[in-house]
Amino acid sequence: MALSVSRPVRFTVIVFFAALGTVLAAVGGWRYARASAPVSGPIILVSIDTLRADHLPAYGYKNGKTPALDALAADGVVFERAYSHAPQTLPAHAAMLSGQLPFENGIRDNVGFAVKPGLRLLPQMLRERGFTTGGVVSAYVLRKDTGIGQGFDFFDGEMPASSPELSIGQVQRDGMESEKIAEHWLDTIGTSRAFLFLHLYEPHKPYAPPERFAQLDPYDGEIAYADEIVGRLVRYLKSHQLYDRSTVIVVSDHGEGLGDHGEQEHGLFVYDEAIHVPLIVKQESNVGAGRRVAALVQHIDLVPTILELVKAPWSASFRGRSLKPLLDGTGTLPERSIYSEALYARYHFGWSELTALTDGRYRYIKAPREELYDLEHDGRERTNIADERAQARQAMRSALDRAASGATIQPPSEIPADARERLQALGYVGSQTDLAAQDVESLPDPKDKREILEQYRAAVDFAGARRWPQAIALLQQILREDPEMADVWSQLAVFATRIDRYDQAIDAYKRYIALKPHEPAPYIGAAAAFLKLRKLDEAKAHAQLAADVSAATDRRSRASAHEMLAKIALARHDTDAAREEAGLAREADPTLPLPIFIDARLLYDQAKYEDALPLFEQASAELKKSTLQITELHFYTADTLARLDRYDEAEFEFNEELKYFPQNTRARAGLAMLYQANDQPDDAARVVSEMTTITPTPESYALAAKLYAMFGDRKQADAVRTEGRRAAKLGIQK
Repeated sequence: MALSVSRPVRFTVIVFFAALGTVLAAVGGWRYARASAPVSGPIILVSIDTLRADHLPAYGYKNGKTPALDALAADGVVFERAYSHAPQTLPAHAAMLSGQLPFENGIRDNVGFAVKPGLRLLPQMLRERGFTTGGVVSAYVLRKDTGIGQGFDFFDGEMPASSPELSIGQVQRDGMESEKIAEHWLDTIGTSRAFLFLHLYEPHKPYAPPERFAQLDPYDGEIAYADEIVGRLVRYLKSHQLYDRSTVIVVSDHGEGLGDHGEQEHGLFVYDEAIHVPLIVKQESNVGAGRRVAALVQHIDLVPTILELVKAPWSASFRGRSLKPLLDGTGTLPERSIYSEALYARYHFGWSELTALTDGRYRYIKAPREELYDLEHDGRERTNIADERAQARQAMRSALDRAASGATIQPPSEIPADARERLQALGYVGSQTDLAAQDVESLPDPKDKREILEQYRAAVDFAGARRWPQAIALLQQILREDPEMADVWSQLAVFATRIDRYDQAIDAYKRYIALKPHEPAPYIGAAAAFLKLRKLDEAKAHAQLAADVSAATDRRSRASAHEMLAKIALARHDTDAAREEAGLAREADPTLPLPIFIDARLLYDQAKYEDALPLFEQASAELKKSTLQITELHFYTADTLARLDRYDEAEFEFNEELKYFPQNTRARAGLAMLYQANDQPDDAARVVSEMTTITPTPESYALAAKLYAMFGDRKQADAVRTEGRRAAKLGIQK
């Protein structure tokens, strides 16, 4: 029997279902609106330098400790196969922020390259959509001069003052300090419509994590510290009710070798440990939380992805693609191969570059001896199957050639014509190497040279331990086998200078200049060595060349060149020239108070100490704004204070000089004499002992013996003279 339903009941049911349909439609429309509306909160891009994906627990690692990144992975989307285009900091970040591959944006190495003015980077694109943009970086290789700060409303790339003994890769700021600057910027902008780029240099070598992470491997300890910094930023966002509205992207520029293919660090190879990077994206309202994506993605996908998140158009010329369908789980993307390159070997050692193409199954590496790896069955890339699978190798080589069609290996910069003429006049008859004309097959394969690179890095480690003769001997061994390695000549010159082997340093600088005449640093180094030998004409000629070759590209090198010219003018007692060169140095680098220092030096040389002191102190105060330091500024300040009987202040200034220039034996001798005069004989003896340990030169041994004799310790003076003779003999044998 049919069930009878009264008309009022039927009407109620119809109204109910109609209302339900309206609600569901509204909910569906709200969800669609949420999915299609631009993000409303901050977009934060955190780049953790030198971070291997496979050293994160979120990627299956068992020995790490990263609670902050684990939480972001739980709240976000983890891309399991994200890749970098270059295993170097500046090229990788330039690709990340431009959406262009290295051969498209022109940034191929950390040294000698800068983002071209006018190249549109992500912050400029977001500014055009009404975003306030800020960047805070933690490494000198991403300083403002590189152009990587182009388009930001606010960009802080100022590194703390550091010793010139450090390579540019070692000059960094503690990531916690960078994060504090980022927090302060977020506090002051007055809007949540913001884009923040925060770069952390941990865990880049040297690995020196805080003591609280001592139970971990040093590399993993650095990762743990970087994670702690990220956790601090997340806590800030949560305490300001911004976390749920924020889009937080965590990525790395490249990985680290850790010996997997014979390379401990990075730059030489394009294997997985170097180019496989983490990528975690926590979206607004944690959309897609917990999703893991196995599709291949790349650095140049970040720009179109972020632009789609803010509903901004992007150029059809971008090779990268928006990852929004993968983030939301609303679609897939067609498989695309990923291009990577390693040019460090080419630019620094004259070996072949490496280029690679990675797809869902294989990685092909173009080299003098080609490589092909089946990533599906050989994820650690132990077995080269290039010969066995010739068809796959040829197909990938053709695809790589098409992807990089028209790309050439160009020198970092050209030499001005007038500088080239002066080079020839000084006997540098060779011309700049035509890098573009050299064929890959004609150059040494980096695979065959990795042991040499590790020897080179071991020499650098010896130098870090102030074992100068061992470092020099190791470099000389390398150069006997391969005299075309420019960077090894450069390091040999630097190390020889550290122990006052100025003739050896000049010879090494000349060999370097012949190989890489476009770089200003060796001219400055040679000028300094000639100045030490009182060969002032040669010093001036090389310093002037440094100024010429850096005139259009390198502001800081230009400042250093004019600083050297000012010091040479002082040695010539040419007051007008010294002041003119100091002014040119200040013009090149406004943070360098060289004119004040020169005026103070002139007063000091006239024994007008009370007049000189305020100028030395003013120069010191202004120099706090600069990463660079003026050699002997603190020494002259200290000596002036000591002459005015202001011993406590003099002690501080002597120690400041030695912090930045530990090789300055005059400063160390001044500090020892100050301690002795103040009845601190133990401190005086300690400082004299450090003199020969840090600077084991004949001059330092002689000076130490003289000081011990002055202090009345003739037995120790004789012992130091004997040790000096032994060290000199050992140095000659080395």
